[in-house]
Amino acid sequence: MPSAESLTLHHWLSPAFPTGAFAYSHGLEQVIAEGAVHDSTTLEHWLSDMLRFGTGWQESVLMAQALAPGADIDALEALSVALQPCAERLLESREQGAAFARTVAAITARALPPRTLPIAVAEAAAPLGLPSADVIALYLQAFTTNLVTIAIRHVPLGQSAGHGVLARLLPLLPELGARAQHAPLDDLGNSCFAADMAAFSHETKEVRLFRT
Repeated sequence: MPSAESLTLHHWLSPAFPTGAFAYSHGLEQVIAEGAVHDSTTLEHWLSDMLRFGTGWQESVLMAQALAPGADIDALEALSVALQPCAERLLESREQGAAFARTVAAITARALPPRTLPIAVAEAAAPLGLPSADVIALYLQAFTTNLVTIAIRHVPLGQSAGHGVLARLLPLLPELGARAQHAPLDDLGNSCFAADMAAFSHETKEVRLFRT
């Protein structure tokens, strides 16, 4: 049976939690407009690279460090801010993180300051005592699910095609969580330059559906 702590984390990372994630496409709107993502195959490739080599891996390592006993949360928050490649991505992480921390604080009576999203989730989740690999995998599932949902609406993909992409990516998430929980900060890295450039381009997009 799932524990109360596990169910709590599922609640916090569910689409119903008011972080406003639906408003942020993480640059996906731009690459859909450019035609780089136009079907389930290109979406799966895009998201797989983001998870392995981009935001997914980078935030997994940051979360693992923040979940470790005695973690310097303020220093990790400063690093998380510094690693954002552009203003839109910083806005996305800060605003979702602030909304997440504010809601968790309201329902738990804990003092949780606004932080970027991966650090906010790690700081809130640490007292749950769950394995860091599990926390990271659930965080990545929420991240990936949001982007798949956006692609279903905006490519557009059919529900079956979109959720097929998500189903094929799910086995990757615990693998990344397991790797990240033992990774030092020296293993931080981001080589998804196309995703970063998409975020830059989206900043000047005149007609947009999503904030990033």
